[in-house]
Amino acid sequence: MKREEKFPGMEDRPKLLILYASQTGNALDAAEQLAREADLRGCLVKLFSLDEYDPVSLPYESAVVFFVSTTGQGDTPDSMKGFWKYLLQRNLSHHWLEGLPYSVFGLGDSGYQKYNVMIHIFSFPLKMFFYLCYRCWYFVAKKLDRRLSDLGAAAIVEKGLGDDQHPSGYEAALDPWMTSLWNKLYNLNPKFLPNGPDYVTSSKQSIGQPKFQVRYHVIDKMDSQFSYCPASELKHKEMQIETTRRMAPRKFSRHKDRPDCFLKLVKNQPLTKEGCGRDVRHFEFEFVSSVIEYDIGDSLEVLPGQDPASLEAFMQRCNLDPEAIITVYPVDTKTCNDDHATVDPIKLKSFVELTMDVASASPRRYFFEARTQYVMSYFATASHEKERLQYFASPEGRDDLYQYNQKERRTVLEVLQDFPSVNIPFEWLVQLVPPLKTRAFSISSSLSAHPKQVHLTVSVVTWTTPFKRKRSGLCSTWLSKLDPEHGIYVPVWFTKGSLPPPPPSLPLILVGPGTGCAPFRGFVEERAIQSANQDVAPVVFFFGCRNEESDYLYRDFWLSHAEDGGVLSQTKGGGFYVAFSRDQPQKVYVQHKIREHSERVWKLLSEGAAIYVAGSSTKMPSDVLSTFEEVISKESGAPREAAVRWLKALEKAGKYHVEAWS
Repeated sequence: MKREEKFPGMEDRPKLLILYASQTGNALDAAEQLAREADLRGCLVKLFSLDEYDPVSLPYESAVVFFVSTTGQGDTPDSMKGFWKYLLQRNLSHHWLEGLPYSVFGLGDSGYQKYNVMIHIFSFPLKMFFYLCYRCWYFVAKKLDRRLSDLGAAAIVEKGLGDDQHPSGYEAALDPWMTSLWNKLYNLNPKFLPNGPDYVTSSKQSIGQPKFQVRYHVIDKMDSQFSYCPASELKHKEMQIETTRRMAPRKFSRHKDRPDCFLKLVKNQPLTKEGCGRDVRHFEFEFVSSVIEYDIGDSLEVLPGQDPASLEAFMQRCNLDPEAIITVYPVDTKTCNDDHATVDPIKLKSFVELTMDVASASPRRYFFEARTQYVMSYFATASHEKERLQYFASPEGRDDLYQYNQKERRTVLEVLQDFPSVNIPFEWLVQLVPPLKTRAFSISSSLSAHPKQVHLTVSVVTWTTPFKRKRSGLCSTWLSKLDPEHGIYVPVWFTKGSLPPPPPSLPLILVGPGTGCAPFRGFVEERAIQSANQDVAPVVFFFGCRNEESDYLYRDFWLSHAEDGGVLSQTKGGGFYVAFSRDQPQKVYVQHKIREHSERVWKLLSEGAAIYVAGSSTKMPSDVLSTFEEVISKESGAPREAAVRWLKALEKAGKYHVEAWS
């Protein structure tokens, strides 16, 4: 059957399907930008997250464009995993997508390119060391492009690659790529663009309608459940979170509307010396009711609270009534799914607080965009502000916009305060303000050692922008200020980690400088529990920090397990080695300690040990990998190329794992 025969009644107006898989929101932004451009050109579009699209329908589409991000360590975003698993089915023939026009735009960060090769995220094994070591930042786009081609699909244009490291961000590659796409799509089938690839409707007269509308409810006509707080305060909070997240525009992976549970904060303990320039904290949480089982190496996603003063300032700046009772739902009733159709009203303040990141995340490009729909400039009443906003959105002003917005990490609230004449209706704010996202942390405890608790090791994130503005991470800063004495309950989700729990019989070489030690604290606790009633394999741990006196995280814990009889003790075949990078004139890092104990490392590797690496995603993972190559070559007497192949085989066997974060 020919492709055009699969769309009865649609021959005159084919629709362009746009699918995206986003981890931080960039792929979503790019997908929405293409959809807006399509609207202005008279091209019919459908826009879905990959986890909301049934891949069974893929062969019957007119044309498909994919926007996919590569996570920090070369893996697919969460929302793409199910779709990708479907595409990898062996029963799909090379003709399954025969003739399907498609294109792929990948988004990533070339800053991670040199070491992504040996990394596992959510247990996805990376392959092909020589091929990937310099190209991993767009690995997901490349493998998707190849698989679609293998299944018979035909590329409209060559895949596009947007790099966050570019001075203008990923948009520097996106704009010319879209221009090429429209031209090739028109050549493929003029019915996609009935007025030609260069035709764009005028957007200066109107910005059209927002995609979501807000309905305001009169309190005395509401159901009585909204006139009082339920007996269980936590149940009420859970209902609020689920209601607001179901009501909000779908932006990331679904199935996470309701928290897995609430955890009670029982300890907030500084691990670093005050005034040392770093603030790392140990948090202990208790399960409130039933215990959720987790494994060592798993992650905990936390929904952060927002600063009350910033929330109040945002609502005052936007002339919003925090006590208003609202529901939010799509304007297009055809896209109104069950999630939106069945939600109950909620206070506007709760909706903003639980779904809209108003004082941490930077506004998306759509806030400023003039080429398409003039959102901010359209609502500006001061001529000088309108002129500046239109310049920001022009090709000439793109670099200045990037410096003003992304580089400085200005928040939505700050941008609105910088342009006081701009008054954006709430319906548009719902659509445009970045979503409040959960933050993931490696769990630093073993459930076997702490049957009713979960522990986290959190570095409070702070930095200075190019214009010397002080910035801080939303979630880490919020956690650091919580007082266990105040009865704090935190909404969380448990997720499988990228460091699979090892069996007791597997020897381990752990490398975890700084907060990279977090998951390995759980590993050591688990191995210690196991050693009480069975023989366990040895564990060697390489830890690193700046100074012995200022940021030696969990010092007493490691030393106690390194004593005679402990799982890190030499009498048990293990070892604990610390690199203090700043306590001597020449810096010493974990790779120096690995090199120093190369004989011990090689002995364990020869006995079948697995390597686990965790920590900063700067140079550390690649330096550690290079050091292991050096050690293997030296101790085995084999050439460096053979050591590379040896480590590649170790990775394929599931014995080399890395968890890194920026």
